Amino acid sequence: MVRQSDFYDITVVGAGPVGLYAAYYSGLRECKTKLIETYPHVGGRLISMYPEKEIFDVAGHRKIVAAELVRELTGQAMQYTPTVVLNERVTGLRILDERVIELTTPAGLHHTQTVILAVGCGAFVPRKLDIPHLIEFEGNGIYYFLPSFEPLRGKRVLIVGGGNSAVDWALSLGGIAAEVTLCHRMYKWQAHEAMVHRLLASSVRVKYPYYTIKEVLGDDKVAGAVIWNERSGLEETIAVDAIVLSIGMLTNIEPFREWGLRIVGSGIAVAPDMSTNLPGVYAAGDIVTYPGKVLLITAGSGEAATAVNSAKEYILSGELGR
Repeated sequence: MVRQSDFYDITVVGAGPVGLYAAYYSGLRECKTKLIETYPHVGGRLISMYPEKEIFDVAGHRKIVAAELVRELTGQAMQYTPTVVLNERVTGLRILDERVIELTTPAGLHHTQTVILAVGCGAFVPRKLDIPHLIEFEGNGIYYFLPSFEPLRGKRVLIVGGGNSAVDWALSLGGIAAEVTLCHRMYKWQAHEAMVHRLLASSVRVKYPYYTIKEVLGDDKVAGAVIWNERSGLEETIAVDAIVLSIGMLTNIEPFREWGLRIVGSGIAVAPDMSTNLPGVYAAGDIVTYPGKVLLITAGSGEAATAVNSAKEYILSGELGR
């Protein structure tokens, strides 16, 4: 028997930007709300991976530093005093009854009428390259994300990648690092066009297309790298003190499949109202997939609002049916 005091209207899993906005909007709809986060802090990947990076895809802001965005979203969400549970990973989801969903974490059980999954990309690890000496230099000049720019002050930095994070990091380090080189192996950029144009007009040394890193050089720490052009075979040895690999993440969404959720590609399939195939379970943000899906914080925020509205209607329908 679930005690009423432990029973919630909406439980949001994930306290990244989308989850925080979902918690805020749930409070605005006067739902009893719980927020569960794997990390010991709110903010998700924004805080864990790049708190100092500038974000350009948030409505109402020309640009905003990730940590500041999290502070604003947290203040917005906490207006309605949701119950916040940190440092707990949801490992199981079961539908006990028509209106009772049970979430399992290593610390115990959580019960709720509805769930909104705002878990970003799910469980993830940085994608790595199979090149000589990469693994042995991890922690000594090899980075997969940048929680702070300060360790790279005055350093010669090589960034590998062509997405938004790689381009934004290259631009942000322009006034901090002594020298920044970016190499990108694709002909097409994954970053936003305006940011690519800024990059190409900046002091960053850009090597593309078809350029990637072939070997890491050094003794006890990174001292250089061999980059090469995959088309021409041309190699170049450059002196660098740090290498940032920004080539994507490997995600694990199998736990969601085990819960019974319908998976399409690398995401949870949702309907236009953000409902999944499980009753009372909704999803929003990078974890969802549907035709036309856009991986933006702004888009995720809209999905969160839709998910909350849909969850509220589901809750009301149950009350009317009693």
